[in-house]
Amino acid sequence: MNYSFEYIDIILLAMIAGFIFLRLRGILGKRTGFEGKAPAEFNKIINEIKSKKSPEIKKNIFDENDKKEFLKGAKIAYETIITDFSDNDNKLTTSKPLLNNEIYKQFNNALKERSARGHFAEITFIGINSAVIKEHKKIDKILNVTVEFIAEVITCIKDKDKKIVSGDPEKIKKIYDTWVFSRDTTSANPNWQLINTLT
Repeated sequence: MNYSFEYIDIILLAMIAGFIFLRLRGILGKRTGFEGKAPAEFNKIINEIKSKKSPEIKKNIFDENDKKEFLKGAKIAYETIITDFSDNDNKLTTSKPLLNNEIYKQFNNALKERSARGHFAEITFIGINSAVIKEHKKIDKILNVTVEFIAEVITCIKDKDKKIVSGDPEKIKKIYDTWVFSRDTTSANPNWQLINTLT
């Protein structure tokens, strides 16, 4: 009988030890890294970092560097438009993407009238003396920039018999223009368009 009691005692002790082991394992678990409350806190920190790293909105959308780059393009656009409008085919070809619909229609109608009179232009673009930004305004997502150009050209208008109607093919003429360019600041397209000619 004593052996039976000892056998039962051993079994009971083993069961108690096993129970205690399972309880400790359930409470402590296997620590392999961030567990329990740690992952939630870790995710919170990561989300905060991501929110802080979100792209900052540029406070000045047209700073000095922007102005310099804009003027480089504006000078090229100015020469392209003047040359295209003043050549002898009476058509707008290379400058069309640089004009908004309203300006394109105005220029195109003027060329049609010139062609209907049998007149053709000849031009030599000498260069741009100056290009100065006089104003820039942002209306909603649209940025408008007003530029004053001073340039030199040799130009004249001839009829179908090549007789000079106006201008002088041997005289340099200084021209003054104030143009307004526009661009959608939210668009991926970096190109500007001429939207108005003030002079």
